[in-house]
Amino acid sequence: MKITFYGHACLGIQIEDIHILVDPFISGNPKAAHIDINTIKADYILLTHAHQDHILDVEAIAKRTEAVIVSNFEIVTHFQNLGFEGHPMNHGGTWDFDFGRLKYVNAIHTSSFPDGSYGGQPGGFVLEGEHKNIYIAGDTALTFDMKLIPMQTQLDLAILPIGDNFTMGINDAIIASDFVACDKILGYHFDTFGYIEIDHEAGKRKFFEKDKDLMLLEIGESLEL
Repeated sequence: MKITFYGHACLGIQIEDIHILVDPFISGNPKAAHIDINTIKADYILLTHAHQDHILDVEAIAKRTEAVIVSNFEIVTHFQNLGFEGHPMNHGGTWDFDFGRLKYVNAIHTSSFPDGSYGGQPGGFVLEGEHKNIYIAGDTALTFDMKLIPMQTQLDLAILPIGDNFTMGINDAIIASDFVACDKILGYHFDTFGYIEIDHEAGKRKFFEKDKDLMLLEIGESLEL
């Protein structure tokens, strides 16, 4: 499994020859100006919620790639009404896709489309594929619901928001890593704009002091599980 960070909360996940894109917000992010959305591969697009900084490039990428959009019922219905293919899910639901098993789990946040219309309830994903298990938290506060995840799935990586203000910050993300029983963390949703700028070294040090590994990838950089 190869995971590429495209900035903010956008990820590319490659499982064998299948490409999954998570929360595509690239063209509106000046820090990701070197990423060309026309070259990004996508067989599936996973959306955690409807905020613009998570769905901005969905239509452009899905139109070119014919990717299947996977999210809550309201978000998928929105894109189906625009002519895109989608697979709706809701909290606690699991589905076996060709890349592996996907579960839609709780997140505490808000969710509305840029025009203010209802975007359903936000969520995260637990993805099991290629003998690796990852948790994509989405935009969320720290929540006891995270403790349910390791009761069913032993994680190899937890992808957590760490920018604070709109989501968890570093301190809560450390607790979240305890809740999900995973000491290998990929941080995201940080530095994109002023409200969520962080001190990288201080964040890594706090995780290290708890015997945990916080990875902060450069935009366009990848890791392999």
